[in-house]
Amino acid sequence: MDIYSLFIIALALSLDAFGVAISIGICRCMKRGNKIKFCFSFGFFQFLFSLLGSYLGLLFNTYIASVPKIIGGVIISVVGVLMIKDGFEKKSENLLLNPKIYIILGASVSIDALVIGFTVFNNISNHSEIFAQTLFIGFVSGCMSCIGFIISRYLRKIEVVTKYANFVGGMILLLFGLKMMFF
Repeated sequence: MDIYSLFIIALALSLDAFGVAISIGICRCMKRGNKIKFCFSFGFFQFLFSLLGSYLGLLFNTYIASVPKIIGGVIISVVGVLMIKDGFEKKSENLLLNPKIYIILGASVSIDALVIGFTVFNNISNHSEIFAQTLFIGFVSGCMSCIGFIISRYLRKIEVVTKYANFVGGMILLLFGLKMMFF
């Protein structure tokens, strides 16, 4: 696969993580360390899932191809609903600061990478080529997440956005999850 095609695939896969990074980045509770952990989580799971998908693609391609989008959509929607609920409760602790969320969101935005691994990378016989290509996908996803968090820093300066950050972020995640499941 040429580098241009690989970059387009990596960019398309990273858009989920980019959107989630923007929606959770507008929350004032997010510190730099939290953002770095999310970027690493998004990049790592994109890499891991596309690598696993490439090796398991021949076995599972016909049985699981449509299910991962639904699972990822449900998970993202549930996190969105929980964020909206947190906005109503005005608690001092935030759902996004729970260490389990790094894994849950990282895995849920990366399920499409598993599908891409199933369908695109399963015919490559060179293991080092598969590793390099999936590592590149993870790197692009981590970078796009960083860009999403940078953009969210500017969105946070808008008073309405920060006042309703949990609602806005939750609604974005909920709609994004529904889009993954149904469109």
